Amino acid sequence: MTARPVPDLITAARPGGLGAFNVITLEHAEAIAAAAEAAKRPVLLQLSENTVHYHGALAPIALACLRIAADSTADIAVHLDHATSFELIRAAVELGIRSVMYDGSTLDYAENVSATADITRWCHDREVFVEAELGEVGGKDGAHAPGVRTDPDEAVEFVATTGVDALAVAVGSSHAMHTRTAELDNDLIARLAAKVPVPLVLHGSSGVPDAGLRAAVEHGMTKINIATRLNVLATEAIRTTFADGPTIVDPRKYLKPARAAIRSEVEHLLHVLAG
Repeated sequence: MTARPVPDLITAARPGGLGAFNVITLEHAEAIAAAAEAAKRPVLLQLSENTVHYHGALAPIALACLRIAADSTADIAVHLDHATSFELIRAAVELGIRSVMYDGSTLDYAENVSATADITRWCHDREVFVEAELGEVGGKDGAHAPGVRTDPDEAVEFVATTGVDALAVAVGSSHAMHTRTAELDNDLIARLAAKVPVPLVLHGSSGVPDAGLRAAVEHGMTKINIATRLNVLATEAIRTTFADGPTIVDPRKYLKPARAAIRSEVEHLLHVLAG
């Protein structure tokens, strides 16, 4: 099983943005792949460190995603999201994942630079694409404060020093938002895009409405990460299924509509990101 190179997916997505959707269950991966095929758009299947902890191991869900990507008619790659340890990154690379995010954003700047540079060198020796984060795309409160947003000059220095291939930046979005009310700083996105020589990544995109996502791509965002939005809609579908059939015990009866809800939303979002 071989993953498609992420730079190829970025190119295929242009002039729109590359949708990157987080996988928790097999149903997520199946739905995202089906949506990509229907929309005829490239996608990333993302596996976060939290999802690895949920499953208890990386290999089963990672190998399933790699097989789904390899068998799909769409352009799909698998990406390790928000890894905070070299051990997890090494495990992912050994399984065949060729795109990783090292998240050193909780470290001070010097420590983040040092750790990211070391991991990037190791990954590049193995032809692995590396994303890092500068700024704080944290919870709903902190990430909206101007002080935690990414400084363009610091971002240029960070990329030059670490050699990363993509940079996640803090521009007003927040992780785990259940409502789509985030307002992005498009002027900051444009200034970052004009200065930073690698693709920019928007985390916390579930809280950004469709118009905001389109504007983010137009102003220079390349990779758009979405997770919570899919889980919200999948859970709504499951609740509706149980409300209509309170005696249901077969997981296929409620996971099937959840998978359908994920597929429908991913297909919609891929069209939004296409511009």
